[in-house]
Amino acid sequence: MEVSVSGMNVLPESCVAVILSLTSPSDACKSSSVSTVFGSAADSDLVWDKFLPSDYHEIVSKACNTTFLFASKKQLYHLLCNPVLIADGKMSFKLDRPSGRKSYILSARQLSIRSSNDPMSWTWKSIPESRFSDVAELISSSRLEINGNIKSKKLSPNTKYGAYLLLKITERAYGLDLIPSETSIEIGNQSFKNTAYLRCQDDKKHRLENLFYSNRKQMMKTRVVKGDDRVMSRREDGWMEMELGEFFNGESDEEVKMSLMEIKGHQLKGGVIVEGIEIRPKA
Repeated sequence: MEVSVSGMNVLPESCVAVILSLTSPSDACKSSSVSTVFGSAADSDLVWDKFLPSDYHEIVSKACNTTFLFASKKQLYHLLCNPVLIADGKMSFKLDRPSGRKSYILSARQLSIRSSNDPMSWTWKSIPESRFSDVAELISSSRLEINGNIKSKKLSPNTKYGAYLLLKITERAYGLDLIPSETSIEIGNQSFKNTAYLRCQDDKKHRLENLFYSNRKQMMKTRVVKGDDRVMSRREDGWMEMELGEFFNGESDEEVKMSLMEIKGHQLKGGVIVEGIEIRPKA
């Protein structure tokens, strides 16, 4: 049975609020223009308390260098749609504005990076374009191992997620295209594996490497898992991203393990700046 808008207007505001709380943040915002009753209900704490994550108290209390001033749950929701540093500044949190689903960025300091404390292999530095206090830059190494993990209960349940390595390639980068890196995601009985190249610029140096090492590249590719050989894409924030894989987050409490590795080529490489790994909902 269909109920007209005029029929809905005779319902108490509290009833309309309950109905709107069963929709989505995007739908609630759109409904506010339907009528005065809908507008008032769509702004109520009853509605936006349902859209806020169940652990929002913990997130707000652990936010770094941020003071949350809000007069309503709706205002708090929209504040959390902007990135918030948590975990002593080593993680970034935000809500997807239309859906309310959670996303995180694990900083390089939250990741396990092979030989990251060896100054001959990696250096830690601050750069103005990073949202974190420092990033990791690869100086020189023949093995590249980057691992991250997060508890699935931190994420929104019943949601498809993607994990993305955030990075930059410096002008002095070398040895990144001679063998694809292996990417993987594991959670419960889900396992996703693929291959990816960390460099996508088709500049003169890149073309020369392809010319001189084409035979070796083909030989070395046989050492890794068969995959799509993905390349990086540019983000709106100026960073590049490499998709590590995707997974479906149910309602159980499991560990999500994410990795990028190039350990089979023994090829010296350098010139990669790692900011972190982003775990965000996929459409």
